[in-house]
Amino acid sequence: MEDKEDLTGLTDDERRKKGRSPDPVLPGQKAPKATPPRPVAVSFWLWLAGGVVLILSYVQLLSSKSAVIDQFVKATTDPKYTPQMIADGVTTLLWYLLGGAVVFVLLFLLFAYKAREGTRSARTVLTILPIVMLLLIMTIAPIINYLTLVSVLLFVIALVLMYLPSVAGYFPKAGRKP
Repeated sequence: MEDKEDLTGLTDDERRKKGRSPDPVLPGQKAPKATPPRPVAVSFWLWLAGGVVLILSYVQLLSSKSAVIDQFVKATTDPKYTPQMIADGVTTLLWYLLGGAVVFVLLFLLFAYKAREGTRSARTVLTILPIVMLLLIMTIAPIINYLTLVSVLLFVIALVLMYLPSVAGYFPKAGRKP
């Protein structure tokens, strides 16, 4: 017979480090509050700030859409595209970009919240999501303003904070033994 390890009295983080799941929260009980290391907590707020700046960047682009439309009209040399067609397309594109930014920000906040609780897979997703976002921006619509660059910089700083050696223990690897 195997010896069962006594896990009573351990925190959820200590249980995760041993490869076990956190204690279940029963109905009527309050969930334990996570106490992340300072870099992880700062990272969460940087994800939030970067998300707000990203949304503001596309709101700003939408508010100055006439300048964006003028750029596209000047850059289009094909006579089969009228300025009205270009204006309609650019307006639609800007609305889609704003909607996409909102979706990405909501995903960033969801996974940043989970990472703040110590979920290693959330940190991994937060590593991949900004790359996907940048690739989409660069390939679908290379419309970037200074606010978009500021948001990307905030995301990079937030990501670096989550990979500092001082917080490595907060994101434990899953144990191999069940």
